[in-house]
Amino acid sequence: MILWLLFGSFAALCLLRVPIAFAMLISSTLAIGVQGDVPLSIVPQRIWVGLNNFPLLAVPFFLFVGQAMNDTGTSARLIDFTRSLVGHLRGGLAHVNVGVSMIFAGISGVSSADTMGVGSVMIPAMKREGYPGGFAVGVTAASSTLGNIIPPSLMMIIYSATAGVSVGAMFLAGIVPGILIGMSQMTWSWRVARRHGIGETAVFSARRMLSTSRSAWLALLIPVIVIGGIMGGVFTATEASVVAVVYLLILAIPDRRFGLRRLFRLSEDSIGLFSLSLLCVAAASLWGWILAFYSVPQGVVNWLDGAGLLVSRYSIFVFVILIFLVVGAFMDAIPAIIILQPIIGEIGAAGGIDPYHMGIVVVLTLAIGLITPPYGLCLLIASDLGRISVASAMRALVPFYLISLGVLAVAVLLPELILWIPREAMPGVVGGMAP
Repeated sequence: MILWLLFGSFAALCLLRVPIAFAMLISSTLAIGVQGDVPLSIVPQRIWVGLNNFPLLAVPFFLFVGQAMNDTGTSARLIDFTRSLVGHLRGGLAHVNVGVSMIFAGISGVSSADTMGVGSVMIPAMKREGYPGGFAVGVTAASSTLGNIIPPSLMMIIYSATAGVSVGAMFLAGIVPGILIGMSQMTWSWRVARRHGIGETAVFSARRMLSTSRSAWLALLIPVIVIGGIMGGVFTATEASVVAVVYLLILAIPDRRFGLRRLFRLSEDSIGLFSLSLLCVAAASLWGWILAFYSVPQGVVNWLDGAGLLVSRYSIFVFVILIFLVVGAFMDAIPAIIILQPIIGEIGAAGGIDPYHMGIVVVLTLAIGLITPPYGLCLLIASDLGRISVASAMRALVPFYLISLGVLAVAVLLPELILWIPREAMPGVVGGMAP
């Protein structure tokens, strides 16, 4: 009874276009009140427990880094540097688009900031050079999803906080799949440019590379500091986010335009974005507690076992991927993770799946949702910047969908490859393969 009330009221509120966070909060409170076997005082208690999570402190700081990179011109310097490295190749601007997204991802961990910062410069430049508008928008949207795969990653922070696993280890698990996706996108971009005779190659200039590296190398140290500090045990992922902010502020000191007014505005924007995520976390925490209290995850596992869907690890992953592909197309990743992780975690435990292996599969799947309508935040932003319809962009996105699905299959079939770095760097945290 309570489950029908919980999910039914949530679905009805979503159809009425009530924000997801409020829909979760209202449906959870309604279910508790109608059932009557739990006092309503549990509502504020569980909300507080969900928010009282140290890793969540990293979110506003990484959001600030993403906002500040666009505001201080750091993104433009990274684009110039990347262009000096790969701009001489066939399809140079497309390579630059993917390459700078990979670098940007290693600094901010926010895909939407990547789309806005990189797309506002690269999409017009690619269209001027003769690239089809759909392809320019598609490669921008697809490459920006790397912001939630290559560490640091907002999705990984939320997953780690919900699943109770190490944020640092989850970060490291994203390195290999992020590189695989980025290199595959560059390969496809080269084929497109060669087939259509666009993106004429230029002469590589060592002088230009040295010149752009002098202006960009300090920014390029941010991912080195963040990931190196985590791997070396110098600081936690949360502390790394603060270090990144302090370092970026030091870099902004010579910029006379970056004063207290701009600092306060960036802080206000970051806190505003964080508050939206935090509201989802608070509501989803209560939702997750209700599911656990009424043994819903165990019930789902028993049902799947009875239906023969838990016969192998691969069948479990197929089920999980299908669920998150559908959910990611209609819902933001943060509430999706918090709502479904208790169930997915129980299913993974029943199948003997490493929680970090499950985590990276979930993140890779939800990253596809960022370019899948109707939600598709990165797709919507890139289409708006390119001034083309979403339908036109989706036709160019088909190969990029296949690339992401291909790397997702590699993550499922070859966990020893995907988890190699975290196992080597943090052997006491990430264990060996389950039998």
